[in-house]
Amino acid sequence: MIQKTFPRRSLFLATALTAVLLAPVTGHADPTAEISPSRMSETMKILASDRFEGRAPGTAGEKVTVPWLIEQYKALGLEPAGENGGWTQTVPMIRTRTAANGSISVRSGGRALPLIQLQDIYLSTLLPEDRLQVKNAPMVFVGYGVHAPERHWDDFKGVDLKGKVAVFLVNDPDFDADPGEPVAGRFGGKTMTYYGRWTYKYEEAARRGAVAALIVHDTAAASYPWSTVVAPGGEAYDVEHTATESRPVPVQGWLEGKAAAALFRQAGLDLDALRIKARSENFHPVTLKRTTFSADLPVTVDRLQSQNVLAKITGAKYPDETVMFGAHWDAYGKSTDAQGNTVIRRGAIDDGSGIAALFEIARAFKAGPQPHRTIRFAAWTGEERGLLGSGWYVAHPLAPLDKTAANLTMDVLQMAGPAHNAFIIGAGQDTLQEQFAAAVALQGRTAQPEAMPERGAFYRADHLPFARAGVPVLAVMDMAGKFDLLKGGTEAGGKWLTAYMACYHQACDAWSPDWDVRGAAQDVWAVWKVGHDVAFSHDWPQWKVGSEFAAIREKTAPATVQ
Repeated sequence: MIQKTFPRRSLFLATALTAVLLAPVTGHADPTAEISPSRMSETMKILASDRFEGRAPGTAGEKVTVPWLIEQYKALGLEPAGENGGWTQTVPMIRTRTAANGSISVRSGGRALPLIQLQDIYLSTLLPEDRLQVKNAPMVFVGYGVHAPERHWDDFKGVDLKGKVAVFLVNDPDFDADPGEPVAGRFGGKTMTYYGRWTYKYEEAARRGAVAALIVHDTAAASYPWSTVVAPGGEAYDVEHTATESRPVPVQGWLEGKAAAALFRQAGLDLDALRIKARSENFHPVTLKRTTFSADLPVTVDRLQSQNVLAKITGAKYPDETVMFGAHWDAYGKSTDAQGNTVIRRGAIDDGSGIAALFEIARAFKAGPQPHRTIRFAAWTGEERGLLGSGWYVAHPLAPLDKTAANLTMDVLQMAGPAHNAFIIGAGQDTLQEQFAAAVALQGRTAQPEAMPERGAFYRADHLPFARAGVPVLAVMDMAGKFDLLKGGTEAGGKWLTAYMACYHQACDAWSPDWDVRGAAQDVWAVWKVGHDVAFSHDWPQWKVGSEFAAIREKTAPATVQ
């Protein structure tokens, strides 16, 4: 992790009311540029308005969003960077909606335990079939479900999961460990690894032939409450898979914590005791004896064509090399609640703030000289549904990934005003993070590792597909800790974070005229500075020794990159 800190200096940004002036860039002809908090606020206001209907992929909201994004790119003077000389890349998706009016139950020793969708359990499917069905499938508790040879850890021990329901704990084996336990620190302690993410657990269940994967919900370990789990209401998205590609696990879902404990008790097991056993490398999967799982729920399937929206500024010296800035345009759309009221989850901050940052960075580059490398700007679809748009791009790149020097992603920026500090997501991964710390220091601020690494933020945004392809990344996400605000210090920063997390993925993530966007603009400038320095050089950012992505870059990138 990056340990270096910088002395606190007075912030030249502190008195800026309408703009954040960019620091001088030594050796280049662009001494100043502007990141405008007022323009950022206006962008977020527009994206969060009723007209955009919450920006869900494949909906009327997308039909408004994509043309609007293209209009902004054109107004900024950018070039199209999509397919066939256009502004977009088509991302074929399926959308499934699992109804609640079906049956779900667990039977143990002749006794049935009914489970209520959205209350005790949350089930969805990514398969294009009209029913979600599991009939009398055996259940196996697989602990944290981690297979990590490099850490000498295997929770599966060769147990056959074909045709069975795999039950997982969320997060990593050392998340709840006491300091004296052998597992403590084995998976980064409170810092979540990819093994702790729900996506990994579903992937592992699919690889092993399970018919269903259920994750036991725990608010602390998941980093969000049950209300966030059930918020999609049974809706799920995926990209279209070819016949030769691996299929997702047929049924994926979560068990509410109390319901899971009751289920295990009915099977004669103590879930709390099993949690402790799962923290040992000697753990073996536990079959829930004489226990079967059944579910039968109707599913509506839609096929749709969503869009990534892409623009560029062609490089003057190295046009085949790319520096990419990205943010996602999608949010959770419009739905009807239990009382019949229309609810729009507007995504003003998540990730209207990232799109606003994307425009400001593009404007700053257009105000200066032509960069040496090509700069690409990506507004991704489907981030909230599993990083679908960015993942599709990485699988079908429109510029060579081995010559993509960096991906810089902005997702959730704080609206509480200028701060003395900034956070590094996944600190210690690559040299871009060191450049970010240096840029922050130019503002008189201190860069520090994220304060809540247990949330696994590094594995939750659109930079991740690029990292998994070996491209060095920088992610800026301002839900990483309490900002030390110029006005109110960490107490005020903590209040903002608590209030925002209460609205995370909810309807109350809506635009407010009370926001102080200058703090977000500080971070946007620092991201611009990092990308600017890479775009005006021929250096190649590098992964740090020990990063799980370093070996990928070594295998895939040409010698010039390394």
